[in-house]
Amino acid sequence: MTAREKRKALRTCFEGGGLIVAPGVFDGISARIADSEGFDALYMTGYGVSASYLGLADAGFATLTEMVDRVRHLVDVTETPLIADADTGYGGALNVRHTVRYYEAAGAAGIQLEDQEFPKKCGHTPARRVIPIEDMVAKIKVAVASRESDDFLVIGRTDARSQHGLSEAIRRGQAIAQAGADVVFVEAPESIEEMTQICHQIDRPLIANMVEGGSTPVLSAQQLQEIGFQMAIFPGTAFLAAGNAVESVYKHLKEAGSSPGLETPLYDFKRFSKMMGFDRVWAFEKKWFDQ
Repeated sequence: MTAREKRKALRTCFEGGGLIVAPGVFDGISARIADSEGFDALYMTGYGVSASYLGLADAGFATLTEMVDRVRHLVDVTETPLIADADTGYGGALNVRHTVRYYEAAGAAGIQLEDQEFPKKCGHTPARRVIPIEDMVAKIKVAVASRESDDFLVIGRTDARSQHGLSEAIRRGQAIAQAGADVVFVEAPESIEEMTQICHQIDRPLIANMVEGGSTPVLSAQQLQEIGFQMAIFPGTAFLAAGNAVESVYKHLKEAGSSPGLETPLYDFKRFSKMMGFDRVWAFEKKWFDQ
């Protein structure tokens, strides 16, 4: 699909009801595997990109240029619409304008912007601070006005829950909706009751952030849909699994000195090579050089 077709498909999913499940992707391997599973959307996680690309915490170290580059690479190797984390928009309202334009030009189907102070922190870690609500409303209005296509989704996120409580988080979510955001994301509610209040009081499609080990209960798809969420993202599930597998492999290699006896399941090498596109490389070489 073209970028235009992906954006249209994602907007249609939101309009069609049901729960959109979006796995977190953070590099070419995770993106290709997720793309092959038939999801309606993928979610480029800032935490995962910062960890996999820089080896650093999700604390504002990744730059706009680095994130746009990662968006472009992930879009190029997938057919599934990609929603991309853009943190705070990398500055004020003027920066948001450029961020939206760069993400859209890179092929993303949607952009997520949050109301944290810069530099931001992962939404399930302590000591997060938010900007004045008026500044966030301005950012959302600028984001909506800056996109070329109305099908490019603007997702507004508030991190006010931990610092200011649920009522303020809901108030901000409502303001984000009124400013024109297509989707609202109230980060880190701490109970099913809080999640239910969010869905009852904000009149926009809503995202649930399912972080294993985080502040929010991880619920089943049926529970999330019954509460009223339109999308569930799972930003950390894959990189937590990958980290565990990689650690297990490296420990075995250090202890045993070789891979025989390894208990960690391995992806089939030939299948992995095909997924990475080696069949196309071989076909190219056969066409042009085996004559």
